Amino acid sequence: MNIKDPSILKFVDNEISNKKLWPEPLVQFNPTFERGRPLSTLVKEGYLHDEIDNIFAGFSLYRHQKEAILLGANGNEFIVTSGTGSGKSLTYMATIFNHVLNQGDFAINKIQAVVVYPMNALINSQFKEIEKFKKIYEEKYNRPFPITFDQYTGQESEEQKDRLRLNPPHILLTNYMMLELVMTRSGRDVEIRQNFLENIKYLVFDELHTYRGRLDCVLVIIRI
Repeated sequence: MNIKDPSILKFVDNEISNKKLWPEPLVQFNPTFERGRPLSTLVKEGYLHDEIDNIFAGFSLYRHQKEAILLGANGNEFIVTSGTGSGKSLTYMATIFNHVLNQGDFAINKIQAVVVYPMNALINSQFKEIEKFKKIYEEKYNRPFPITFDQYTGQESEEQKDRLRLNPPHILLTNYMMLELVMTRSGRDVEIRQNFLENIKYLVFDELHTYRGRLDCVLVIIRI
């Protein structure tokens, strides 16, 4: 520190001596989320399809997850607002998976759910998470994963777009800009639009952000 003005130097020295630049340390604990029940319990009690326990083997739920999944299983809409790492995605994935499994062959090549994200990075992350469940399931049970899923972000190759159009998935992951384009433009999007308009059961908005000194994440699931 090289302050040439004596009065300013004196002021700074006094402030430093009074520890103005070293406030007391702030120690906080992250809130814990209230525990619910194991996901397998909801399966055994008949709320969810048996395969849910195979896909999400060993999952123990928080209370807000249990309440949301039960709402979804009963055909109700729900909103989940909680902190990062509290398992919001599981609430709508379990709900959608349960619906698709109950539909069986009737849901093949019919888009049952559109999940809308604010940015492609979140789509890519969620896609990889579902792929993990798929990989574990297929390796463990030696049979195809019963849920199909794909993403439509505008970054896909022509081959990927053709595959999506010809073999629509149960779950379509997209962003709000692409959803608007699919709903309004012609061309290859017409077939995709027509498919989910005729078949969609769930519209999910994953992450609506508000800022109040910290980041709170909100998830909304709408049953069509």
